[in-house]
Amino acid sequence: MSPDVTGLDKQFDYLIPEELEPRVALGTMVRVSLAGRRVGAWVTAIDPDQSEVDPARLRPLARVTGHGPPGDLVELARWAAHRWAAGRLRPFLRAASPSRAVPGLPRPARSPSASRVLEPADPLARRLLADGGSRGPAVLRRPPAEDPVPVVLAAAALGPALVVLPAADDARRLGVRLRRAGLSVAIVPKDWPAAAAGVDVVVGARAAAWAPVPGLRAAVVLDEHDEALQEERSPTWHARDVVIERARRAAAPCLLVSPVPSLAALAIAGDRVAVPSRNDERAGWPILEVVDRRRDDPWQRSLITPALVRHLREPDRRVVCVLNAPGRARRLVCRACRNRQRCERCEAAVGLTRDGLLHCARCGTDRPVVCQVCGSSDLAPVRPGVSTLRDEVEAAAGRPAVEVTGADREVLDPEAPAGVYVGTEAVLHRLDRADTVVFLDIDEELLAPRFRADEQALGLLARAARLVGGRAGGGRLVAQTRLPHHEVLDAVLHADPGRLVAPAVARRTELDLPPVRALALLEGAAAGDAAAALRHAPTGGVSVSGPAEAGRYLVRAPDADTLADALAAIPRPPRGLRIEVDPARV
Repeated sequence: MSPDVTGLDKQFDYLIPEELEPRVALGTMVRVSLAGRRVGAWVTAIDPDQSEVDPARLRPLARVTGHGPPGDLVELARWAAHRWAAGRLRPFLRAASPSRAVPGLPRPARSPSASRVLEPADPLARRLLADGGSRGPAVLRRPPAEDPVPVVLAAAALGPALVVLPAADDARRLGVRLRRAGLSVAIVPKDWPAAAAGVDVVVGARAAAWAPVPGLRAAVVLDEHDEALQEERSPTWHARDVVIERARRAAAPCLLVSPVPSLAALAIAGDRVAVPSRNDERAGWPILEVVDRRRDDPWQRSLITPALVRHLREPDRRVVCVLNAPGRARRLVCRACRNRQRCERCEAAVGLTRDGLLHCARCGTDRPVVCQVCGSSDLAPVRPGVSTLRDEVEAAAGRPAVEVTGADREVLDPEAPAGVYVGTEAVLHRLDRADTVVFLDIDEELLAPRFRADEQALGLLARAARLVGGRAGGGRLVAQTRLPHHEVLDAVLHADPGRLVAPAVARRTELDLPPVRALALLEGAAAGDAAAALRHAPTGGVSVSGPAEAGRYLVRAPDADTLADALAAIPRPPRGLRIEVDPARV
């Protein structure tokens, strides 16, 4: 048994009472007595080696809670525990379990139509799926404006299919459309019992990578490049890699679909990459207008350019302005003494809030708008935030503008009178359509201090392209920049994401970064001890750099398996150490 107890990563032996035997299988969720209290647990092995176990001393199971992850997912969880967590099994068993007790399953609901080729199935997807998984995963590059349903239909024609995509709302909409096409669909986590019983297609967001799919015959990951497919909390597992391994074990084909495939996916697929014709791909991307700001004065703060004003004042067009800088200002300098404003508690930069306070995003400290050096209240923004920009944009547009950030939770009304939206990249996930998307300072994304900044910027542009649609619809992307010839902008301008691959791979190779090398991040009070242990570990090819800021260490290895072996071999303290494998934001 593996107890569902935080911080306890051990296996325990229990006796299965005769009356419970018919209901107990690998993965069944049960209740057991442990340290004087009742806790939940999963059955992770039945009738193990009992040479060192005295059955007379075993406690019996208290009761059976219900169905849990099937045996194949329990074994997959063991693999993931080694790959990302150095032996921590519990997080993955939780991800593979239903959110509520499932005492029984409904009848299977597979439809007869799923056994034949459904139309209109995507021909490129059908070709890549035809090998039955014998050649490993494949990448399908499709323009952002194209409908994903034909790809899913091609997978469903092979038998029970698993479809994973980044957003839960998109998963629900896709599930509804597949049902209208005549397929039986389980949208997880809500429909977990139906998925366990058997349907044509199981669809869901990141956690759906762990959903039960009896008799899996095909797997599809949509928008494979999206960071939402990776768990932010430790262990930092990636749904793409889980689905790939799951398909491999089931000998099923796996298709990674994206308008801008990640370098990691391209490295995994090798030569199994399919792209549409140039005409089809160009038609699926909107026109990109590059606003070259190199002739502007370098000290000019305003992001309101004549090109932006022209778009804002076009009647009857929904314009979205994007800047990843929440608040009223995120960089403030005292006009009197010229000192940059920092938090008095942790020395991080402070920003101006809507309530007129200086706020530290790192430690949460607020203080009045007063310079901590000279006491002046005359502070100037070096870079305006979204709230300030909303006021400027509204004045330039001559019509109402709505501010949207990640902190806002209400659903945007598509029929609202406002035709202008200003926000962080969250606004791209809160609207279902737009006529023009303007990136007010795309250089903030292109030059971000992260090794995946180029891929992340390209993914952001692809998300915006999906809102405005293809060229025929008249949608526009606008990028204000002082780097008009950057390879990311060049790729979108020519509707050819492949243009980014060669320069990005060259940089990663020179810097020894993924996908050329496997990477892990160590942080916390015990990170130094863990780094020292790795430096003296016998595992070959592993290197440790650091400490960097806040005592963080980077661990590099030739591949993911070598990295996992090295991390599993070092002592793991009960607290004070966070291991982030495949970090997304280094």
